[in-house]
Order: sequence, then structure tokens, then C-alpha cells
Amino acid sequence: MSSTPGDGAPLPRQSGLKRVIFRIAALVLVPLLFLLITEGVLRIADVGYDASFLLERTEKGTRYVIQNDRYGWRFFPKAIARSPSPIRFEAAKKPGTTRVFVLGESAALGDPKPGFSFGRQLEVLLSERNPGMSFEVIPVAMTAINSHAIVPIARQCMKYQGDYWIVYMGNNEMEGPFGANSIFGPRAPQYGMIRATVAAKGTRLGQFITSLSERRAAKADEPGTWDGMRMFLKQQLPADDARRTVVHDHYRRNLRHILDDAASCGAVPILCTVAGNLKDCPPFASVPGSATATSDRTRWQEKLTEAAKAQAASQWDAAGKLLDSLIHDDPWYAEAHFRRGMTLWETGDTTAARRAWEQARDTDALPFRTDSELNRIIREEAAARSKGASPLLFIDVEAELAKSSPGSVPGMEYFFDHVHYTLEGNYRVATILAEALQSRITASGKSPSGAAWLPAEQCLAQLGLTDWNRLSIEENMLQRLADAPFTNQMNHPERERRRVGTIVQLRTRLKSASPDAARAVIDAAVQKRPTDPRLRENRAEFLEATGNPEAAVEDWNKVTELLPHHFQGFFQAGRVLSKLKKDEAALDRLQEAIQRRPDLAEAWMERAQIHRRTKQWNLAIDEATEAKRLRPADPRPIVLMAHVYGGQGRMKEALAMLQEAARVKPNYWEARYLLGVELAAQGSIREARVEFEEAVRLRPDLPAGHFNLGVALAKLGVFEEAAAQFTETLRLDPKHAQARAFLQKLEQARSGLPPTRN
Repeated sequence: MSSTPGDGAPLPRQSGLKRVIFRIAALVLVPLLFLLITEGVLRIADVGYDASFLLERTEKGTRYVIQNDRYGWRFFPKAIARSPSPIRFEAAKKPGTTRVFVLGESAALGDPKPGFSFGRQLEVLLSERNPGMSFEVIPVAMTAINSHAIVPIARQCMKYQGDYWIVYMGNNEMEGPFGANSIFGPRAPQYGMIRATVAAKGTRLGQFITSLSERRAAKADEPGTWDGMRMFLKQQLPADDARRTVVHDHYRRNLRHILDDAASCGAVPILCTVAGNLKDCPPFASVPGSATATSDRTRWQEKLTEAAKAQAASQWDAAGKLLDSLIHDDPWYAEAHFRRGMTLWETGDTTAARRAWEQARDTDALPFRTDSELNRIIREEAAARSKGASPLLFIDVEAELAKSSPGSVPGMEYFFDHVHYTLEGNYRVATILAEALQSRITASGKSPSGAAWLPAEQCLAQLGLTDWNRLSIEENMLQRLADAPFTNQMNHPERERRRVGTIVQLRTRLKSASPDAARAVIDAAVQKRPTDPRLRENRAEFLEATGNPEAAVEDWNKVTELLPHHFQGFFQAGRVLSKLKKDEAALDRLQEAIQRRPDLAEAWMERAQIHRRTKQWNLAIDEATEAKRLRPADPRPIVLMAHVYGGQGRMKEALAMLQEAARVKPNYWEARYLLGVELAAQGSIREARVEFEEAVRLRPDLPAGHFNLGVALAKLGVFEEAAAQFTETLRLDPKHAQARAFLQKLEQARSGLPPTRN
């Protein structure tokens, strides 16, 4: 049988290596292609969000860089995510400009008033010292984040020609995302898992999967709204908890990434230690070490109480011996270390006192401050890098502040609270940084003016500081420190009295001062820096506070021109226009704010207030309902809905809303007060009394609260207590005629005289 050549011969087979390569390619490339296609589809469908910290926008042919308000979604639940402060700078740095980025958290941002941060003061100092040179100090810092969130920010800064990166971070390492006692997700997980999670949430597919899992998972342990530091009260972390060491390791690795990125793009990192309030900030919480025997705790606590009594009696030797014994038995209890520092300070050993206070900070069970280990890591990394080819500036801010502090221990002279600088504290840090930068400027051959640094008063004046700002900041801090965990600190009453005294002094000073002088300071600052949105914002707030809301609107409108991407100027202009009863213009501005920030509950509430005032009830309810949806744990939209129902005469619904608001946030004084008013109107006097008592406890300076409580007590026959409430009403408001009349009737009744008619 004949056959053609090759007929029936086997086909050539691939080599074993080629088969392996093909299979690997199929296993890797096919899923990768699927993921890329899915990511593309989700982006086209606009599912998810841009997870970058910095975004680029073109305006009138110029490319600008702005902040991304949604960046916090990558690290926090959406309901409580923080947003960056507004940022806007040209993507292409102008020739001759020195650009400085400030990376960090709220202290680096300048909280509680970023307009007077050390970064902004640094820009003023360098500009005044080096006339003819241009400086940009750009804050890429953000409240509540930590080094895990700062690494991606630094990576983005690489493309924007920063000459220097100021790295000032460490205060939120334990409580922030992936920290040891975080409430925002897993606590101190493996570093690889953190990087993978952050990377995944930077993709639309990762965001989609996360949103699905969050909907299905129970989130009972997560807060529904941002509630400050009090959110962490139940997450106390023992000082000997092993997760602290994990966090320290993560911090070192993140710091190295940031420094590597700076070197890669030619920026000079300015690496700083992080200072905190040692002398005037007792620990927020203390817990015994895990190895301490439970059976010994009762006697241990009794000895601590004895030590506290000895200190109160200025018996420092006795207190010192007790505290030494207590610390020997349990070296992890933060309060014992702080009290020991107090004793050493009083006996003149300030060096040992500082060490004791450092121990108190490091063993704090609510560790909101950068601890000794984190600062040690900063110093070690700086020392290691100083020997390499890449330039680095190291500034020991902690040590420098100590040098100019009484007894070399930083306290209230530089800090409002535990880590946030006073205005003078920010100036001191700014001068420390300026000295280091000036040496680099001089070394580069550029000739400085040779003048001394601008004094603090003049530096702050260039940023528009007046006593009106000081008063506003002090009042803000008083309100902030009136909440836990600050109220749990052993020196809280004393610190509160001190702050109230400062506020009284400022108010007295302002009463006798003409606002014209302050206006002149702010006007001069605006004239020198007319394109500075912070200065416009400052002047707008001043103008409104001093009775010129029309001019305030003009400055808020200017803010919208300088920051056209940001909601704040539009919202504030709308709010002030609403006060002026210019409803149509107010609604337009508020709508523009909502277009830029659809989840801005405050703008929805302002619109609802306008429609309530103009009796457009359905619109008011719809907008208040939207605000409530956005902030389910915020009582304000619920109270607003109660007002709307009350305006319609729907008292049953109004009462239900007030009861819901009180359930949502039991310590919200307005809900308790209004609930008392409504209960009293319905004749439920005993229930009303309870609400009024709670209202005046939460808001002791409220004359109406004391007056209504007095009326309720009088109706219940509790005349002595009623008289006390009317007396307090008159102390707070001497012109309160009704309180005076009621008090007169009670006094006449007690004396047996017939009451006079009013």
C-alpha cells in the first residue's frame, strides 16, 4: 500500500518549556485581562471614585492641582471620612519659586486654625527674609490620617517639583487607619495586607467589592458620624500590648517609603521629630499592665488615692515614696507616671520630671501623641540617611521646643491641647524650620537680606491675626475640650478655668476696642496677598462677626473665585445671604456648594431652613430628610424636621422627631431643651423637668433652659429649687423680665405677702 510522505506521521509536539510558559501566560494574562476590562467598564460607568489625594483641573488654559474631597473614603467609612483642606496650586512650578510640601496630620495642617499654621508662617518668614524670591508652602496634610495614608500622598507629590518635603507625622499612628486601637477597620494587620488593601481601594473594582462587603457586614462597632476623640473611649490600649510594636514597625517602613520617594524626585526631605504637650497634658486613660495580678489591684488603687491626697496637701516626699512603690509594682499605669512627674517638678528635679511625663505619654492607654519609640525611629532614619548620597535635613523639633520651654518641658506655652500648637507654638516651629531652610538657601548661593526673622506679632499680622481670631480659637478649643476624653483628664477643671479666664480677658479687651484697628490689620494683609483664600475667609468671618454681613458675602464670593472647585466659599456665601433674607441668591449659592459636594449635609439643612422660613413645607421636609440620610447619627437634621412639622401644626410628628434626636445623641442640648418645651406644652411637666435638667447640665449658660426648668419646678411645687433656677437665669441674663417676675412672686409667697399683679 502506497502512501504519501508524512501520511500518518504524528504532529510535532511543543517542548515542555513552551507548554509551561503557555500555561503560566494563560493563568496570569487571562485573569489580568479580565480585571483590566472590568476596571475599564466600571470607570466608564462612573462606579466608584478617584482615590488620589491630588487631582488636576484646567482653568482658563492653566493646569491646577486641587485636593480630592473623597480621599478619606480610601481609609475611613464614608459616613465619618475626613476631607482635606482646600488646596490649589499650579501644576507647573514657576521659575525662581521654591516649593515646599508639608506632609502630616492635623498638627501639620495647623488645626484648630489652618490659616495660622507653621507652614503659612514659614512662608511669610522666608518671603520677608529673602525679598525677590518666591516661596510656596503647600499643606498636603489631613486630619485623622496616619503614615499609611501619607505614603500615597507623598507618591503623588513626586510629579509636582517640590524642592523640600517637610515630614511631620506620628500623632495618629495608633488610632488612625490600621492602627493598634483603630475603630476604622482591622487593627495592626500584617504590612503586606495593608498595602494590598490600600492599593485595592485605589481601583474601581476594589471599591465596588468593598462597598458590597460593607453592605452585607454588620457594622455595629463603627460610629455613624464623626464624633472626635471620644469615639476611641472603648478602645483603650494597654501599654504592653504587642500591637504597639507592630505599629512602630509599620511606621518605620512607611517613613522609608516617603524618604525614598523624596530622593527619587530630587526633593530634599526635612524630617522632623514630633513634639507634644508633656507638662500640662495628663494621660487620657490608664490601664494596668497585663501581668499585674488582679488580686493586688484594690490595694494598688488605694495607694494611688493616698498619693493623690498627699499631692493635694503638698506632701511631696510622701507622695513620691508612694508613687515609686506603685510604679515598681506596675510600670504600665500612665497616671502613676504623670503624678510622679508632678511631684518631681514641685521638688525642683525638672529633668526627672520630664522623663516621668514622657513615660506617662508612652503608657497612655489612649495614645494620641507621638511616643518616644516613634521619635527614636525618626532620629535613627535621619542618622542613617545623613551618611548617604541623598540630601536630608533633620530637625529635632521636640528637642528645640524643649530648649525654650520652662524647665525644658513643653506645655501649655506651645500647645492648646495634647499636640495642636498655639499661635505662638506654630511660630516657634516655623522659625526652627526657617533657620534650617535658610542655611540651604544661603549655601545655594542666593543672598538673603540678612535681617532678623520677622517677630511673631508681625508675622501673624501678615496672616490677618487679630484678637477676634484669638477669641474665636479660644472658644473653639473650650468647646472641644469640654468633651471626652479631655474631661477625663485629672487637670481638666483647672485647664477649663484657665481657658475661660482667657476668653473673658479677650472679650473685655474687644468691648473697649474699636473694630476699625482690627479691620486695618486684616485689610493690610489682604492687600499684600490678594489671592490668598485663607485671608479672604478670615476677613469674611470678621466682617460677619462685627455686623457687616453684606461685605462678608463679597469676600466669600471672592473665595469662590480663588477656590472655584471647593464648596466652602459657596456654602458660606449662601449661609450669610440666607441671614440677609436674600433667599433666591442664597439658594443658588447653596446649590452650587451641593454640586461640588453632594454629601454636604449642612448645605441641605440651610436650604431646608430657607424653605421652612418661607413656608414651603414639602421642600423643607425633602431637604431635611436628605440631610438626615447623609448624617443618620447627627441630631441636627432631625431637630430641623421637628421645627418644620411644628410650623405645620403637626405636633405629634414634631414630638416624635425630638424624641428621635434625643435618642440619636443624648448629649445634644438643643434636642433636650426643645423636647422639654414640647412636653411642657402638652402638660407633661414631670417629663419636661427631666429634659430641662439635662439641657442645663449640657448647656449651663443657657438662660432659657434655667427659666423653663424653674417654671416646671414651680408647677411641681418645688419652690426652693425653682427660685434657684430663676436666680441663675437672672445671673446669665439680668434683663430677663419673666424670671424676675416669677422670682418676685416666689419670694412674696414665702414671706406671706399677697403677690403683686404684672
